[in-house]
Amino acid sequence: MRKNANLSVTRRVRAAVSAVVAVCAVTVVLPAAASAEPAAVAGAADDGGAGVERISVAADGTQADGGSAGASITSDGRRVVFSSSATNLTADGTTGGERVYVRDRRTGRTDRLGTLPPLEPPVISGDGEYAAYAVRWFNDVRIRLDQVSTVREISLNCLAYSCGQPSLSADGRYVAHVLSSVRNPSFGQRIEVRDESADVQQTVARLGHTQPSRPSISGDGRRVAYQDGETKDVFVWDRTDGTTSGPIEGPSEEATLVQLSDDGGKVVYLSGSDTYVHDLQSGTAQSVPNARGVAIDPTGRHLLYAPHGTDGPSLVLRDLRTGTDEVVSDRPASAGTDAVSAGGRDVVFQSTADDIVPDDTNGTSDVFVRRFY
Repeated sequence: MRKNANLSVTRRVRAAVSAVVAVCAVTVVLPAAASAEPAAVAGAADDGGAGVERISVAADGTQADGGSAGASITSDGRRVVFSSSATNLTADGTTGGERVYVRDRRTGRTDRLGTLPPLEPPVISGDGEYAAYAVRWFNDVRIRLDQVSTVREISLNCLAYSCGQPSLSADGRYVAHVLSSVRNPSFGQRIEVRDESADVQQTVARLGHTQPSRPSISGDGRRVAYQDGETKDVFVWDRTDGTTSGPIEGPSEEATLVQLSDDGGKVVYLSGSDTYVHDLQSGTAQSVPNARGVAIDPTGRHLLYAPHGTDGPSLVLRDLRTGTDEVVSDRPASAGTDAVSAGGRDVVFQSTADDIVPDDTNGTSDVFVRRFY
């Protein structure tokens, strides 16, 4: 993919930058601003300046004294949730391994969420009010929902089962997750959606196996794309009419789910060495050859992908409408789902490179946001 014509023509960095009982924890906080790289406007999500800023920093800009990764960003790009083993990101510090943090790029505030280490990378709701991540509680894994504004904690009741792989609607009202049983493997797995406001849980799909499966929910909570890990098929369930469509990749192909766009219109999946963006309305798919799709922006227009190979950038953002590409990082880097803000304006990623921003001397991985405009 390094030799892709679009990439070779448009590859650039903008001038401004060079079952026991288990549970999944959902927590919320307002993230904060970070330091900037050369020519980047320091910090704020409202600056309008293009550039790169480091997110894994304390409120005073002190860089983390431990590794940071596993980040996701809100639709407006203001808040970022990430995990870190650092002990100096908040005034009270922390010891004993990884914790989850939220940084507010507008105010420059960094907050720690909870006291338990995450078992999976945390995710944040589109409005930044909730963050979700799996934690172990004694022999269980639980799902908590923490609302920052009211400091209210809600435990998602998985009964005698284990739940994980949470995906949040834009306002955090709906939580899609995988339900499984450690005690009884024959139970297989279920894809569930919980409506927190009504305390109602719905079963999206019953999977008679324990192969890795995961869901991705739309911003309004109406649609849930999910992967059947055994058949390697991707389906989409519509909560409004109760119908399931798929496999969207066709009957003879294998696929791995990446993400459902926040607007519920596009599903990104991997098949072979290529990435496909499936349009649910038209039923057609746009292919990105020789690339691994990583995330799609909330509007479904911008795809973050990692080109296969080693002779070019590690992360690229493609405008699916125009076919043009922007380099997110030409240094070794990685990202997860929910890594792109609306309109492709911001991309959050992690890297161990020490030359993305000035004075990077902590010798470990950091979380960064690249703003394009």
